[in-house]
Amino acid sequence: MITVVPAAPPAGPAHRNAEKDLTLPAWPVAGILLFYPLWWALGLGVLIFPLMAAPMLFLLVRRRAAGRPLRLPPGFAWWMIFLAAVVVSIAALGADPAGTVVERAAGRLPAVVYKLVMYGSLTVLLLYAGNLTERELSRHRLVRLLAGMFVLTVLGGLLGMVAGGFEFTSPVEWLLPHGLRSKGFIRSLVHPYAAQIMDLVGGDAPRPAAPWGYTNTWGNNFCLLVGWLLVAAGAAASRRRWVLTWLCLLASIAPAVASLNRGLWIGLGVILLYVAARYVIAGKLWVLGVLALAAGMIAVALAATPLGTTVQARLDNGKSNGVRAFLTERALNGFIESPVIGYGGTRNTVGGRNSITVGESSDCERCGNFTIGGNGQLWQLLFSHGAVGTAGYLGFFGYGLWRFRRDRTAIGVAGSAALVSSFSAMLWYNSLVTPLAFMVLAYALLWRNWIEGTNN
Repeated sequence: MITVVPAAPPAGPAHRNAEKDLTLPAWPVAGILLFYPLWWALGLGVLIFPLMAAPMLFLLVRRRAAGRPLRLPPGFAWWMIFLAAVVVSIAALGADPAGTVVERAAGRLPAVVYKLVMYGSLTVLLLYAGNLTERELSRHRLVRLLAGMFVLTVLGGLLGMVAGGFEFTSPVEWLLPHGLRSKGFIRSLVHPYAAQIMDLVGGDAPRPAAPWGYTNTWGNNFCLLVGWLLVAAGAAASRRRWVLTWLCLLASIAPAVASLNRGLWIGLGVILLYVAARYVIAGKLWVLGVLALAAGMIAVALAATPLGTTVQARLDNGKSNGVRAFLTERALNGFIESPVIGYGGTRNTVGGRNSITVGESSDCERCGNFTIGGNGQLWQLLFSHGAVGTAGYLGFFGYGLWRFRRDRTAIGVAGSAALVSSFSAMLWYNSLVTPLAFMVLAYALLWRNWIEGTNN
């Protein structure tokens, strides 16, 4: 007897629309990373994050409305505490701590709104990247995109070395009124340039910044992204890919040294020690040979080129040490005065560290009126958002490190190494915007790796 099974009815428009509503396209995340040089050249730069957050949020809401649950990353309650503290601390925006420039709350509000928008946008990025499936955007493709960002960082660093004066007016900058684009903060967002020209070791010299706007941001991103280059090369299992990877790492030594960025050097040391410890504990002693090879490459590069002299000159000239110590002390004093919610944002000091009569001028732009909280994410958190905001921020990333500590895959080690480096970097670098973006993407990769491991 033959049983005839009725054919399934053809999928109609309603079925296709429902299936589409459940799908998250990869282009919002891939578009940010793959086309970042274009965004930088157009003058969008970090502004691309809130611009892309809008469609990402719409797509997440549409998917949730279609019946697919929205996954939240482990420890997300900590991050919500941080965001709540950022909002609540705005209530203290009108306060003028002792020794700071008096200003009305309305004058401080634009910078605070900018930071709040960026924090919100990166929260959307975290949720979107974490809710993507392997079919929509595989972990290895996201790793390759992040590896490409490291290559972009190296290319930008080389550009800053050989053409430190390179800059141009972006299309977005052209569209802004002159009075607006002439403001320093706005100009830093929309005006592309290759390097910051500074006198740190005797005489003005370019310090690589492209495409991240500031040399410190360039160094921070260097540390956050370098591990993904190695993960991408390992996943490819190609001799040619490994050769290109080592050539890229070798080429990166020059801008890393020329940046005169001691925080970058310390961050790389922290990453190397952390990764070595993880692999040695796992019994993979071969990593010690790789580290020895890397150390040998660096030693040869420093000995055979003028880079070694540059490093020694920077170590002998700690011009920023006094300012950093001054700002750290002021941030801690502010935290003691307003320990719960902080002051809602940064403040400028009256004068400099030696005298209240010293201030910025056309002849000395860095002589005074320093930004309290501008010398490191930790100090900004304590001063701007108090103990509650600091606990929420540190609690989220700290919980991630603990939760994913048993992930011994390449993605697990590289992602946790990026977060570990961010903990050391927060003593001298601010994380908003692109460093925090790479931190949440590392968190998303750790989270998705854990989900895939649980399901398998």
